[in-house]
Amino acid sequence: MKLIYQLIQKKVTRAATLMLFLLMQQPVWAAGPPAPSEMSDPMAQLLVGIIVALLLVIVLLAYVVLGAAEMYLDRYKETRQAAKLLVGAMLLLGSSPLFAESTATTAVQVGKLSDTSLYALIGVIIVELGAIFYLLMNLRALLSKEKEVAKAEAKPSFSFADWWDKINKFKPVQEESNIDLGHDYDGIRELDNRLPPWWLYGFYACIVFAVIYLYRFHVSHSAPLSGEEYQLAVTQAAADKEAYLAKAANKVDENTVVYQSSSDYLAGGQKIFTTACAPCHLADGGGSVGPNLTDDYWLHGGTIKDIFKTIKYGYPEKGMKSWQDDYTPAQIAQLASFVKSLHGTHPAKPKEPQGVLFTENSTAPVGDSSTHTAAPDSSAAKPATK
Repeated sequence: MKLIYQLIQKKVTRAATLMLFLLMQQPVWAAGPPAPSEMSDPMAQLLVGIIVALLLVIVLLAYVVLGAAEMYLDRYKETRQAAKLLVGAMLLLGSSPLFAESTATTAVQVGKLSDTSLYALIGVIIVELGAIFYLLMNLRALLSKEKEVAKAEAKPSFSFADWWDKINKFKPVQEESNIDLGHDYDGIRELDNRLPPWWLYGFYACIVFAVIYLYRFHVSHSAPLSGEEYQLAVTQAAADKEAYLAKAANKVDENTVVYQSSSDYLAGGQKIFTTACAPCHLADGGGSVGPNLTDDYWLHGGTIKDIFKTIKYGYPEKGMKSWQDDYTPAQIAQLASFVKSLHGTHPAKPKEPQGVLFTENSTAPVGDSSTHTAAPDSSAAKPATK
């Protein structure tokens, strides 16, 4: 490779020397002044000047390309590619002086610059421009290749130890003397160590979070505070509880119903009683067509379950219709609790007792809704019985 490099250097030097010698030499004639030649033409002198300038540019570029190729070859030992570039540069450089020599030969003709000489000079310039372009392309390829390799070498490989040192920014032991504050406590030296990056980044993140929190909760009020959030949760829980109870209340039957004494619960039952039961039992439960609901005598049992069963299925043969198609189980349970609450009250005109004396301890078994068969309801409204 060094031999090729030296050969190209010699070739370039010889070509440049020959070109300058042919262009600058003055012919000596045996007798008399020299005859006018084509080189005296201004156009020929301009073209020759351009050829010389381009030749110098080619020589300089060739040295740069050869140096880059040699350096690239030394680093990566790509002999074939580097040799290819050197041979190409050598051929291009060798062609320029040949054109220069032929131009110098044809340019000796006497008289005005001929077309042949003009075309020859322009041809040399074109060849030189092609050589420059070729050298620039090769130089660009070498530099781009070198840049890619440099990037690949500069890319660090991942190492947990390096990463750990980076996020903690440990100072090596050799540099501890630079950060020693001169305080020694029982052999423990005080160092002016900076806080580790992970701690600083966490602190900065907390500051950003605090600013956002302050703006959102105390400035724009786009989110509830903890107290407001608690109140919203309580309200939502109450709504969920009410929805659950309403849903669960519709699953009640004569076996699971229980007496409810709350005023709101009894008020709901009273509203249904006034609409459905008052025409037969009066508004105060004293009885009219139907029996008295305030005394101790009952026709079909006086427990809350008996009352629920009587309202739900009815006794059409005695004038008490079934209300299970008109009201939900929850509404029937409210109505049963209200009827139970009428016991012991004092209506204005109580009807005489009917049925059997009832006490809470003499509870008759209550049949399940699945085994109770209700008789067909009569088309006309009939008095209800208890």
